[in-house]
Amino acid sequence: MSKEENTIQHSFIFGKKNYMFMFIGLAVIALGFILMSGGGSDDPNVFNEAIFSTRRIHIAPMVVIIGFAIEVYAILLNPNSDS
Repeated sequence: MSKEENTIQHSFIFGKKNYMFMFIGLAVIALGFILMSGGGSDDPNVFNEAIFSTRRIHIAPMVVIIGFAIEVYAILLNPNSDS
């Protein structure tokens, strides 16, 4: 083996900043799905109106979409930029 082969450094595709935004995006997506949960009924013969709450119909899907937008930003962020 030559000296050049020993000094080859493997680098990640994304930088530390990218991974930080990816984890933030995953946390926001998970929060959105947690907000969507619940509202069901244990008895199949009883209908529960709580399934159509504003939190489950409007807020939670918007939180999930914001999380996906953060993920797209994390992927497109240039890891070599100084700012």
